[in-house]
Amino acid sequence: MPETETFVSKIFIAGSIDAVWREITKTDEPQGAMFNNRMHTDGLALGGQIRMRTPDGKYTGVIGEILEFDPPHRFAHTFRFTHLEDAECVVSYDLKEVDGGVEFTLTSKGVAVGSKTAKQMKSGGGFICKTLKAIVEKGRLPLHVWTIYHVLKALSFMAPAATKSENWPLKGNGDAQPA
Repeated sequence: MPETETFVSKIFIAGSIDAVWREITKTDEPQGAMFNNRMHTDGLALGGQIRMRTPDGKYTGVIGEILEFDPPHRFAHTFRFTHLEDAECVVSYDLKEVDGGVEFTLTSKGVAVGSKTAKQMKSGGGFICKTLKAIVEKGRLPLHVWTIYHVLKALSFMAPAATKSENWPLKGNGDAQPA
């Protein structure tokens, strides 16, 4: 059995727990904190499938299955990058109301040591937390994040063929529309 590691990122967000929860679970528009991907799902409930796709829906970067869904306190799902052959891990989002806001914790558990997924997860957690904080507190993306997202969009034609959404349908619902 391969050795695994856990990454934890935590941040205080001066906002309501409902606002933070909405940002990490919305399916009707891109999630700014999640690299501007849009969550497609067959249902936000235990066993539901998720696909994190580009705003135009052409590419799927992450696939997973919902393991826990306890609004507005905990959301956990399996996680695997579609462009990598690495084993899946588990990502969880924990929200705790505290004086003046929300304590947000992002945990990536069971990440294979030395994998490409580990490298991306290690740096990605802090980025997600800081971006989520900015969105909830200021109502917009920081300029540097906005710039990164526009560059990524411009380069999307270079995405690996393995990430095309047609390769990652939501099983059972024809993948016609996000939930």
